[in-house]
Amino acid sequence: MSDNKLNYYSVWDRTTRLFHWVNVICIIGLIGVGVIILNNKAIGVSGDGKILLKTIHVYIGYAFVVNLIWRLVWGFVGNKYSRWKAILPIGKGYWRSVSEYVAGAKSGRPPQYLGHNPVAKLMVGFLFLLLVIQATTGLVLAGTDLYLPPFGHEIAEWVTGAGEEHDKIKNLKPGAKDDVDSEAYAEMRKFRKPFITIHVYSFYVLLVAIILHIVAVVVMEIREKNGLVSAMFTGNKIASKEPVDLN
Repeated sequence: MSDNKLNYYSVWDRTTRLFHWVNVICIIGLIGVGVIILNNKAIGVSGDGKILLKTIHVYIGYAFVVNLIWRLVWGFVGNKYSRWKAILPIGKGYWRSVSEYVAGAKSGRPPQYLGHNPVAKLMVGFLFLLLVIQATTGLVLAGTDLYLPPFGHEIAEWVTGAGEEHDKIKNLKPGAKDDVDSEAYAEMRKFRKPFITIHVYSFYVLLVAIILHIVAVVVMEIREKNGLVSAMFTGNKIASKEPVDLN
């Protein structure tokens, strides 16, 4: 194959592309609302306003979680480049491929990949880990803060000591302490603490990772001119020589 001949390859299937952009929209929404929640006192948000913001945050989070779960499943049934073995830093010979890619990059002629290159897999794997952490801790906090699914009913039973007294749970409102058992509520808040800590700090790490991801994509697009950005719209990438992961 001539080095000067450009070849187009179908790489990212529709489901993978849809996940990516739904994920982008959800994360932008979650970040926007999350930043306001974190700075609610400085902004002067009322107690009811904070509850409303948390509710909006949770419902965006539900869309985020459903989208993420679908992508986790798609990693087992999607096309070749969407599967876990193609996007995570795993498998026999992985670290050798990293060394070869780094050596090629230093020489100005990195091996071409249709899917994620070996170095990019490290970032992709880390991003997915952060997304799963955010989703898991967020679902717990939806229960502890707003008594919303999937754990809200159990949390409500806990803090009220209601057991099967569903009327008592029905009257329970987020932020209100009239219908809660003070001792049980204190225990619940103690249970909540590590989840909110992990949720907040992994959020900061995710912000940094997203910035690095965007910078890396732009740099790779400029250096390799392989249609990396447009591929998330069209599904197609460009290569001037036979990609390492073609077969």
